[in-house]
Amino acid sequence: MNVFRGPTSFSAGPACALSIGNFDGVHRGHRALLKDLKEGAQARGLVSCVMTFEPHPKEFFSAEQAPPRILNLRDKLAAFADVGIDRVVVEHFNAAFARLTPDEFVSEIIVKRLHAKWILIGDDFCYGAKRAGNFSSLQEAGKKYGFEVSSIQTIADNGNRISSSALREALANGQMDQVTKLLGRPYGISGHVIHGQKLGRTLGFPTLNLAVANHLHHRKPATSGIFTAQVLGLGDKPLPAVASLGVRPTVEDEGRVLLETHIFDYDADVYGKVITVELLEKIRDEAKYPDLETLTTAIASDAAHARNYFQKKAYV
Repeated sequence: MNVFRGPTSFSAGPACALSIGNFDGVHRGHRALLKDLKEGAQARGLVSCVMTFEPHPKEFFSAEQAPPRILNLRDKLAAFADVGIDRVVVEHFNAAFARLTPDEFVSEIIVKRLHAKWILIGDDFCYGAKRAGNFSSLQEAGKKYGFEVSSIQTIADNGNRISSSALREALANGQMDQVTKLLGRPYGISGHVIHGQKLGRTLGFPTLNLAVANHLHHRKPATSGIFTAQVLGLGDKPLPAVASLGVRPTVEDEGRVLLETHIFDYDADVYGKVITVELLEKIRDEAKYPDLETLTTAIASDAAHARNYFQKKAYV
């Protein structure tokens, strides 16, 4: 899969089948659209292309009021690659891009830069300044510029719409079974293992640390708390673990969001490696403890809970 930072980063290439959106979560509804995009591209002799945005447009207009991101960019791109998309354009959403009228967006981006011949979008798609463009206006533009436009209906599960909003709600409530159902896979967060304070090692529970919210537009995690987890990227199979996602209220007051993961019966130097931590079950919310002894007792209880989860799973 080829990744481009904005449509201006590549010159005229092969005509494409295009879908446009934030695709936060790349949930089952998104995957259904992407699967149709890939199949339609192949049938038409086109390359499949996705345009997405960085930052999320809502983060650009109001960072404080924007919803928390479900996936970081690395994990979103990995999900696109997993579906088999040929090309991804990560458009820098800034003031100039936000000012593009629907006509300018079509002529300058879709036609001149992306060379789209078929566009597949969701039934709620809007584009251009003030979201003034919609499916009908895009169809009219297609007649003018020579591209085809199709839409895919909302994907539902038991009558409930599969959406990023529904996924955020399930994550916020710690309903990890529902999250897995909406995603079609466990919820995972990837990143480079970084050095921490080494406090976990002192307490008898060494952790692998990932910085989750480390830039201006992504300060709020979609979920938080203590989780039964598994780690991918350090062996041939997932490694059972217990993880803490949040601000570590007992030992830190800077508001920094970290994902700290203790892998059971594992001791290796993996600093700098890229791992994925999948959150399988929420055990409890974060809590602030009066001292490290009480914190250690709580961690031991969480670890025992997670070990029991995997023991039960082995006998199912």
